[in-house]
Amino acid sequence: MATHQRRKGVIVVERISHWIGGHPVAGTSGRSAPVFNPASGAQTGEVDLASVDEMNAAVASAKVAAVAWGDSSLARRTQILFAFREAVWSNRGRLAAAITHQHGKVLSDAGGEVARGLECVDYACGLAEHLKGSFSDQASTGVDVHTVHRPLGVVAGITPFNFPAMVPLWMCPNAVATGNAFILKPSEKDPAAAMLLAELWREAGLPDGVFTVVNGDKVAVDAILQHPDIAAVSFVGSTPIARYVYEQGTAAGKRIQALGGAKNHMLVLPDADIDLAADAAINAAFGSAGERCMAVSVLVPIGDIAEPLVEAIAKRCAGLIVGDGTDGASDMGPLVTQEHREKVAGYIEAGVDAGATATVDGRDHSFEGGGFFLGVTVLDHVTEDMSCYRDEIFGPVLSIVRRDSYEEAVELINANPYGNGVAIFTRDGGAARRFARDVTVGMVGVNVPIPVPVAHHSFGGWKASLFGDRHMYGPEGIDFYTRSQAVTTRWPDPATSTIDLGFPQNH
Repeated sequence: MATHQRRKGVIVVERISHWIGGHPVAGTSGRSAPVFNPASGAQTGEVDLASVDEMNAAVASAKVAAVAWGDSSLARRTQILFAFREAVWSNRGRLAAAITHQHGKVLSDAGGEVARGLECVDYACGLAEHLKGSFSDQASTGVDVHTVHRPLGVVAGITPFNFPAMVPLWMCPNAVATGNAFILKPSEKDPAAAMLLAELWREAGLPDGVFTVVNGDKVAVDAILQHPDIAAVSFVGSTPIARYVYEQGTAAGKRIQALGGAKNHMLVLPDADIDLAADAAINAAFGSAGERCMAVSVLVPIGDIAEPLVEAIAKRCAGLIVGDGTDGASDMGPLVTQEHREKVAGYIEAGVDAGATATVDGRDHSFEGGGFFLGVTVLDHVTEDMSCYRDEIFGPVLSIVRRDSYEEAVELINANPYGNGVAIFTRDGGAARRFARDVTVGMVGVNVPIPVPVAHHSFGGWKASLFGDRHMYGPEGIDFYTRSQAVTTRWPDPATSTIDLGFPQNH
């Protein structure tokens, strides 16, 4: 993995390679991409970008490893899963530091990311229970039937920059626990966490080749989607790319679960606790600089609660500290790249030009140094035709879309093409229960702004937020990485058998 070092004031740019066959492997394609520290703007790494030939070599290694691993006992797999869990726990500080260094999020957010990933490892450690089949005794005279869950072989995960540890941990524990070899293609923007996970899998005793990291760009993605020996692909990213992954992968005969973008709404009814709702909006909109698919990006206050709620949010924004993620005083870090920072700022400008009110304008903040910083923004009086409402901004921008009634708010939410997450804030249990049934969204929070399910449920949205029929991690994750096999058995009656069974026939 790459680390940021200084030698007599000179920044050393570290080379980041692949992880194939249980050890680092230098790239041979001749192509690479820069990796930055978003807080300083300085390049700290250079990551190799794989060619098709390099991907083929990685798959060949994984295919060999998958055979023995798929035949290994549940007891051995469980032992290694528990060892991996302990390795991640012991190195959670290193993982968080690697995330902050290359993504930019504050250390507390990075630590929370690792903790949520660990929950998925915990779930996978129960693989002996998850992989129990079923049995029907005497389904017909002298006939028994049982089902078993078989691994697929080689599977792959393509993961985004915003959660470089957590999203891989949504995938690889279940994939490995179920007997598959797993190939990870992380974002080339922040690959250090993926390489550290590879080291921790080796430390846990996982056989070489069962966990692979191939760094790359679209060349690597297309190679994964077309390779005949990769049986299934998990993806998290934007909706256009999720659709592409789904269409290309399924056309090649693969199982695909592709989680796309989001435009998550937070509905606030007039009876809601304003302080609770304002705190929730701040944390959900601006945590991790808004670079998360579960961020609340649209606040929908109903009626007279709008004015005091917006005022409370603006007051809280004034107290937020935006700075280097390694500084414990910082509430929010920079965006991941300068290009993304300019794109987000462009949405703010477009919103204001279209008639929105910048109650808080992140462009007004000034920052020392060369980091990719942008302050938090609250755009009030946003309408559905504005790009700041239509598009997934993926930055610290909260749009306020006011409505006069519950019915109008639900109509707004259901008309949105995304259906990832949604929240309602209210003291009325009946309204909350009705809301969960009324909205066409995959994950619903009641006084919970970011309704990410715990690891023993599964994560995923509806509509343009999901391509495929299986959600991520939890029970659906186990199902995605296995296929059921039904075995029908008939045994002869010992009394009529011509085989010498070695014991008296009257037994």
